[in-house]
Formats: sequence, structure tokens, C-alpha cells
Amino acid sequence: MAIDWLGFGYAAAIALGGFMGYKRKGSVMSLIAGLVFGGMSAYGAFNVSRDPTDIKVSFFASGILAVVMGMRFKKSGKLMPAGIMAGLSLLMTLRLLLMLMV
Repeated sequence: MAIDWLGFGYAAAIALGGFMGYKRKGSVMSLIAGLVFGGMSAYGAFNVSRDPTDIKVSFFASGILAVVMGMRFKKSGKLMPAGIMAGLSLLMTLRLLLMLMV
């Protein structure tokens, strides 16, 4: 069984980003979203570790984050945090699709 280290790293980045948004700006929404989507991504990475074709949860979490953070980046133009998270989420979504194709 191969462990999905990239998936777990992505989940940790999401959770850490939510925590940093809370710590720096006092944004409870960032904390909640970071923990919810970080938890979903970690669960998805666990599923992918067990069965590489089981990408549903990971794909859903990264796809939603790519769209939401992409819209926030387009609206604000700020690279941090919206642009970084949109880029990471888009890369994760593409990675998951490539895993199905190979």
C-alpha cells in the first residue's frame, strides 16, 4: 500500500492556512473552512492510499477549493492566500485526474 504523501501534505497545507488566517486576521471562517476542507482532504488521501482509484473525496475537496479560491484570487488579485491555494488546489485536481488515466 503506497501512502499518498502529496495528498496528506496538501491537507496539512489547507489546515495550516485556515489556522494562519485565524491567527493573523481573527477569521473564524478561515479556521472552520481550513479544518473542514483539510479534514476532507486528509480523509481523501487516506482513501487514495488504500485504493488509488478512489479519488472522489479528494477530487471534490480540491475542485471546490480551486473554484472558490480562484474566484477570490480573481476578485482581490492577491497572491497570498487565495492565489496560492487556488494554484495548489488546481494542481491537486489535475494530479488526481492523471492518476485515473494512468
